[in-house]
Amino acid sequence: MNRIKTLLKQYFKALAFFFHYLRYHLLLVLVFSTFIGILDGLGLSMFFPLLQMLDDASNFDPEKLGRLRFLIDGLEGLGISLSLIPVLAVMMVFFLLKGIVKFGNLAYRAVLRQRFVRMLRFELIRLFSRLTYRYYALADVGRVQNTVSGEVDRVSRSFHDYFRAMEQLVLLFVYVVFAFYIDPLFTLLVTFGGLVTNIVYKIIYRKTKNTSRLFSKDSHVYQGQIIQYVANFKYLKATGLLKTFAQKIRLTVQKIELSRRRLAIYRGLLESAREPMLIIVVVGVIVVQVQMMGRALGPIVISLLFFYRALNALMKMQNSWNSYLIAYGSLENVIAFKSELKENVDTPGEKQITKFQQEIFLEDVVFSYEEKEVLHGVSLRIPKNKTIAFVGESGSGKTTLVSLVAGLLLTDSGTVLVDGIPMHSIDRRSYQSRIGYVTQEPVIFNDSIFANVTVWAERTPENLTRFHKAIEQAAVAEFINTLPDGEDTVLGNNGVNLSGGQKQRISIARELYKDVDLLIMDEATSALDSETEKAIQSSIDALQGRYTILMVAHRLSTVKRADMIVLMKDGTIRESGSFKELIDQSSVFERMVELQKLV
Repeated sequence: MNRIKTLLKQYFKALAFFFHYLRYHLLLVLVFSTFIGILDGLGLSMFFPLLQMLDDASNFDPEKLGRLRFLIDGLEGLGISLSLIPVLAVMMVFFLLKGIVKFGNLAYRAVLRQRFVRMLRFELIRLFSRLTYRYYALADVGRVQNTVSGEVDRVSRSFHDYFRAMEQLVLLFVYVVFAFYIDPLFTLLVTFGGLVTNIVYKIIYRKTKNTSRLFSKDSHVYQGQIIQYVANFKYLKATGLLKTFAQKIRLTVQKIELSRRRLAIYRGLLESAREPMLIIVVVGVIVVQVQMMGRALGPIVISLLFFYRALNALMKMQNSWNSYLIAYGSLENVIAFKSELKENVDTPGEKQITKFQQEIFLEDVVFSYEEKEVLHGVSLRIPKNKTIAFVGESGSGKTTLVSLVAGLLLTDSGTVLVDGIPMHSIDRRSYQSRIGYVTQEPVIFNDSIFANVTVWAERTPENLTRFHKAIEQAAVAEFINTLPDGEDTVLGNNGVNLSGGQKQRISIARELYKDVDLLIMDEATSALDSETEKAIQSSIDALQGRYTILMVAHRLSTVKRADMIVLMKDGTIRESGSFKELIDQSSVFERMVELQKLV
């Protein structure tokens, strides 16, 4: 029973995956293939009466056709005379119909392949857009990148190869049925010989599948390394580490190419060895039947004609199946990745938040990443339009706490209430649309400055006014005006030609452009020089009282005017109060201020 389950899983896992997207359309592909085989078989069957006619047309005896007599009966029933030209015409009709059906099958399969890939990409994008932040924070970025791009392309090829193999399997079955109908003993003997040779190919299949999995795994690593290589190019270049990292990538490429070479060898073995082995089997069976058993050669010749077609179908099926197995690791990975995305879909509540009204309240909040508890029983009240700053050493839980407030993470225990509504019950998409978020690493899109700030808004007079106001508040207007293309300047990959401060100011301008209630600034001024920091800080100070501002900071100079400063350590809140109150009450905070020479 376990063996049967394993076989079903191995051979029908892919079919179930494809069927999920294309449903009954896949059955039509198999119906097309069956018709192709039947038409081809009927056309080939006409060779037998032709051979008898050519041998002695005047003494043609339909009884000599044996089981193929039904063809003659059918022709006579249609009023077609048993002479050379009518028989050739019927044969031509069968093969013409076969060509038409085959063309329809190929075109239909190409359409299905495009539809499948489109639906798969759309579903992965949809699931990824609904992914929980907790899963994303722990995910392998290289695997994500490789799966949604390169792996999907390989799955597309596996789709083509899988159904090409299924088509050839159907044709093989049809040809064997025709051959069995004509000469059962010959068919059984050749089929038995073919099954014996198939043992060798099972070994090759297993090696192909394992190598494909390894190829897919190394491709994930390669994609992750390329992402790091591009993102950290400036640092690697400046520190002379480009060559070292490039060598690391080369080792991964060597592993990938080794797997690719092995896959090519396995493919070559299948393509070169199948035909000679089966021909040996066929020749042996003919010798046994004719020389040792004294059977007539005529039916064997027609059966052999079908077996030639069957052999061709078998070789194509084997090659297509092996090509499918080459991409099997990618298919397995995409199926597993899709399953993981489904298991980690963020499920927002139903309560809409159209406006932040009163306060955010955290009570006895506990949060863990995997086995490590990051926050321990945190309680905090954040009134509307107040500026709250979070300070403390790295790893104290500041960013995690802010992520909980933003609805990016959900508590393990305890509650986060927004205007008295538990975060679990809130439609967090509606709530997050009211949040502006400036991260430590500036977010810059490969588009114009205007598109970056307005998030691809139309160029209406109202939007242009808001855009110019936002860049003024972010102290970036003067820089933009010096650029040849001004606000239409394309910033390139992650703003590669901008300084850290320029990128951060554009990122801040984006959030100031938006209509938000809550502005989160996670180390927003950490990449700025002192002069720019003062300009930005002045803008932030001007926003106090108009927005609820949460600031995560190491530079204490940026939080001096906050309404409340929260000092965190080891996942707990140790002290809270104004800047002056904390200096007076907390020796830890006082020491931090002294180290930064703020007093």
